[in-house]
Amino acid sequence: MIEKPTIELVFDPECPNVGRAREAIREALTVIGASPVWREWDRGDPGTPSALRELGSPSVLVNGHDVGTASGTLATADANSCRIYVDECGCLGGAPSAQVILDAIAKA
Repeated sequence: MIEKPTIELVFDPECPNVGRAREAIREALTVIGASPVWREWDRGDPGTPSALRELGSPSVLVNGHDVGTASGTLATADANSCRIYVDECGCLGGAPSAQVILDAIAKA
């Protein structure tokens, strides 16, 4: 079993890809044998840190690193925006795959 990382989901409540992101997080945590628990941040909530409010929806962070960027740096946007992810097969999607999250966990 891999040590459980800190996982965060940043989202807009009306985003159509939030459910897929939650499923991918749940699947990745199950694969590593961790309980399916993570922190969620609503981009519109004033209690959400300002740096996270600048992310597109949905954004998944592993130990503070953005799973959707090669460097792990936060992919900020100038306005409300949807995220696009490239999966392990090179296909585009609106949420990261469980494998993309697993790859980020392995790097953590």
